[in-house]
Amino acid sequence: MSKIVLDAADIRILVAVQQNGQLSKSRLAEIVNLSPTPCWIRLAKLKKAGLIKGYSAEIALDSIVNLSRVIVSLSLTSHRKQDFERFEAYIRGEDSVVECIATGGGTDYVMKVFSQDLSSFQAIMDAMLSAELGIDRYMTYIVTREVKSVSPNLNLLLPAQKC
Repeated sequence: MSKIVLDAADIRILVAVQQNGQLSKSRLAEIVNLSPTPCWIRLAKLKKAGLIKGYSAEIALDSIVNLSRVIVSLSLTSHRKQDFERFEAYIRGEDSVVECIATGGGTDYVMKVFSQDLSSFQAIMDAMLSAELGIDRYMTYIVTREVKSVSPNLNLLLPAQKC
């Protein structure tokens, strides 16, 4: 897959929407130091290219409900393509699993699970084990406090721009 070529103004627009979400035409133009119409045209092109997947609000869940956050690392018994596909299809339908990444090394997956309490979490895991997904073993880590959770800084991930 070829990467889309972006210039400095495109990057400023992406960083602005990443940090602020949806912005008015004039506010976005002010932040990225472009006039409003060209800025808005660039934003539309970035959206059309699929570089902006959506906008969302960060909800202060702890202010609304009590919840348990659990990190789960797990490995499958067998490593055939259909085993991974079956497991991943199940996880996509499990609303309590808010994040799941496939990893290389000693663990196949790492998941972030939100539940009402630890009993509810155990019920989620029991259902996964009963679904015969080929889980060999899993380890759980109870989150005691969130120290940092942010999106990566786009400017740090891109190669340095030549002037």
